[in-house]
Amino acid sequence: MPVSVPDSYVYLDWAATAPLSVEAAEAMGPYLQPGSGNLRLNANANSLHAPGRAAFEALELARRSFARAIGAARPSEVIFTSGATEADNTALLGMAQAAYRARERARTGGFTPHAIVSSVEHEAVLEPAARLRQLGWRVTLIDPDRAGFVTRERLERVLDDDTVMVSVQMANSEVGAIQPIAQLAQASHEAGALFHTDAVQALGKVPIDVRALGVDAASFSAHKVGGPKGVGALYVATRLPFEGYALGGGQEQGRRSGTQNVCGIAGFVAATEAALARLEAEGRRQRALRDRLYQRLSSIPQVTATVSVEPASQDYLPNVVHVLVDGFESETLVLRLDMLGFGVSGGSACASHSLEPSHVLKAMGVQGDAAYGALRVSFGHLTSQDDLDRFAEALGSCLEWNEGR
Repeated sequence: MPVSVPDSYVYLDWAATAPLSVEAAEAMGPYLQPGSGNLRLNANANSLHAPGRAAFEALELARRSFARAIGAARPSEVIFTSGATEADNTALLGMAQAAYRARERARTGGFTPHAIVSSVEHEAVLEPAARLRQLGWRVTLIDPDRAGFVTRERLERVLDDDTVMVSVQMANSEVGAIQPIAQLAQASHEAGALFHTDAVQALGKVPIDVRALGVDAASFSAHKVGGPKGVGALYVATRLPFEGYALGGGQEQGRRSGTQNVCGIAGFVAATEAALARLEAEGRRQRALRDRLYQRLSSIPQVTATVSVEPASQDYLPNVVHVLVDGFESETLVLRLDMLGFGVSGGSACASHSLEPSHVLKAMGVQGDAAYGALRVSFGHLTSQDDLDRFAEALGSCLEWNEGR
C-alpha cells in the first residue's frame, strides 16, 4: 500500500527539500500541456525551426532572470544543470583541470596541483575532491571551528604556491553556519587560486551577489527554494578557465551538453524570484521562530543546542535549528516524531540512511556519542509558530515517555 501522509502532518525538513512553490507550479503549468499543440514551449531549445526558437527564447529569458537574481555580470555566466550535484562536480573537476593546465603552461617546470575544500562540504564536493586526489592532486580538507565556521586564518594556513582551487560552502545544511565567503575568496585569490562555493542552502535565505562576494563559481539547486527537483545552475565568471564535464551535443555554449529542461528551469527561476521577494521579511520572521525554538528545546533537560546561536544572529541560517539529544539515536527520534506527525531529520538527507555520525559534526569536534543524537529542524515560509510550538511539545513528550518506561 502507498505511504499515507495526513493533511495535519507538519513538515520540518525544508533543508532537505522545500515544497514546490505556487510560483514554480504556475510557471511550469503551460509546459505540461500534452500534445503537439504546445510545441511553442516544449520543443527542443536547440532546434532551428520556429517552435525551437520559441523554446530557446524562453530559456534565455530564464537565464537572464537568474543571472540578475545572483548578481552575475552577464547571462552567459549561468550554466543550467541537472542539479547542484552536477554543478559541484563540474566546478571541482572541469574548472580545476582547466585551471591546472593554465597554471602549468605559465610555470617553468611541473608541479603537483593542490585543491582545498572544507571538511563539512556536501558529498557532491567531497567526492569530486577525492577523485582529484586519485588523479594525483594534493587535496587538503580544512576543518571548521567548534561553531561551524571556516575562518580566513584557517584557510591561509594551508594555502600555498601550488593551490589551484578552493571550495567552501556558503551555508552549512546541518548547523546553518554561514561562512565568510568574501574573506575566503579574497584570501584564495591573493594566493593565486580560484574560489568556488556551493551556495545551495544559502539561495533564497541570505542575499547573494556573486560579484560582491568575489567568487569565481557558485552552485545552486532548484528544489531547495521551492523549484522542481532535477534542475540546478552553475555560475562561472567570464574568462575563467573551464572545461565542459558533461560532453555530447555542445549545449550551454559547449560547457554542459544535454537538452535543456526548459520547463524545470522556468520553475526554478520563478521559485528563486519568489524566495528573493520575501527574503527580508521572511528572514526576520524565521529568525524569530528559530530563536524561540532554540529557547524551548534548550529547556528540555536531555536537549542541547549544537551551536550557540545568539538571538537575531545573522551568522546562521534563519530556518535551521540543530540540537543534540542525550540518550537517543537520531533514527529513533525521527521515526517517533514521524509517528506523531512531524517530519524532521538527523542531518543531511543525502546521508540519512547512514548509521554513522554526521561528518559535519565530527569535523566540528562533536564527540561520537553526542553526535549520534543529532536532530535537525528546518522550516520555511509556510511554517507557523504554532507548528514549531507543537513540535517542541511532541519532542518533550517523546523524551518524557522514554524516561517513564
